[in-house]
Amino acid sequence: MASTTRIDERYALAMGELWSGLARTMTRLDTVAGDPVRLEEEDACRSLRRLQYALHLASELAYGLAPPAAARTAHAELADALRCARDSTAEVAEAVSIWGAAGVEPLLHEWRGALFRVRLARLRVAPPVVPATAEATEGDGFARPLVAFLLALVGAVAFVAGATLGAWPVWAAGMVAVGGSSLVYRP
Repeated sequence: MASTTRIDERYALAMGELWSGLARTMTRLDTVAGDPVRLEEEDACRSLRRLQYALHLASELAYGLAPPAAARTAHAELADALRCARDSTAEVAEAVSIWGAAGVEPLLHEWRGALFRVRLARLRVAPPVVPATAEATEGDGFARPLVAFLLALVGAVAFVAGATLGAWPVWAAGMVAVGGSSLVYRP
């Protein structure tokens, strides 16, 4: 059991390092893919080649990792997604070098899909962590929302009654109750 835990921890650490190195590359690629006008810049082809190489390195790093048994399928999907993104980026760089930004148009959707596939595969390898506050509010049931509703209802009635009768303390208590309802329950 301790051996499995150490393998899982080492794998998680290696994946964290892989993704932290890849995050900037993915952001740059997504920016260019989202705004193809950037491909008209003078050094667009050279930039794409550097980004392609970064994807290649990430693909090799992913290939060199030994995932735990539970993550093998998701890890293989990530490695394949990185390879496909690298190849799509190479095709786009080649199209830019030959035809310029206009020649990339037929490849854009496939390229964007390959980049999205990398992000999706990464989520499958390391699913997002549920915040602790969300777990705590789930256990509360409906008591807090009910109290907040009752405070808002009583506060609204007191506010209207106090304003109608000219009794400012009742009016103020109604305002405080309505305000307190938002403090009692925050979805």
